[in-house]
Amino acid sequence: MLGLGAAGVAVGAAVQERVDRALSPINRFLPVGGGFRYYSVVDRVEPRDAGDYTLTVSGRVRDRRTFTLADLRALPQTRIIRDFQCVTGWRVPKVPWAGVALPDLLDAVGASPAARAVRFRSFDGAYTESLTMAQARRRDVLIATDMLDGPVSHDHGGPVRLFVAPMYGYKSLKWLDGIEVGDKVVPGYWEERGYDIDAWVGRSNGRDDEPT
Repeated sequence: MLGLGAAGVAVGAAVQERVDRALSPINRFLPVGGGFRYYSVVDRVEPRDAGDYTLTVSGRVRDRRTFTLADLRALPQTRIIRDFQCVTGWRVPKVPWAGVALPDLLDAVGASPAARAVRFRSFDGAYTESLTMAQARRRDVLIATDMLDGPVSHDHGGPVRLFVAPMYGYKSLKWLDGIEVGDKVVPGYWEERGYDIDAWVGRSNGRDDEPT
């Protein structure tokens, strides 16, 4: 038992070391708030006022659209309570999230039935992520406008961020401002640095604990 415990600590330390290498020499800020650690992959991310915020959805869609925050809030809303699990080992349990379920947003723009992937872009200018269309169609993948029972703060990736409930936190892209529907998964910022493209937490393989 002691040997297994030591092995677990070593694996966690190795993962953290990989994150440290990826984040330096760029800025890394880790004030602890409510159990969260805050990361940025660029030197500075300028806050975006909620009143000026826009999200553009393009690619293989019937209607290319640009949504304001008010537009997103006018769409059907989904609320879930899920843990936020970082690949480095820390977890914040039972976080309230709310926003537009990604399937509802894809339906609103008429995403092509033949499309196979969805790519996400951050307004930090560096961070990208992708999901397969099957993953993007889950009801527990949110375009999150609220968390912790209030608007998503800038440090948490607001005004709007992605939340992929069944996957590790690096898939939940912060400072979301672009979504592109396409034909293939494009490795994102962290995948280009050696992380898994499919980042399921635990052994669920994304099949269980999905909201209705």
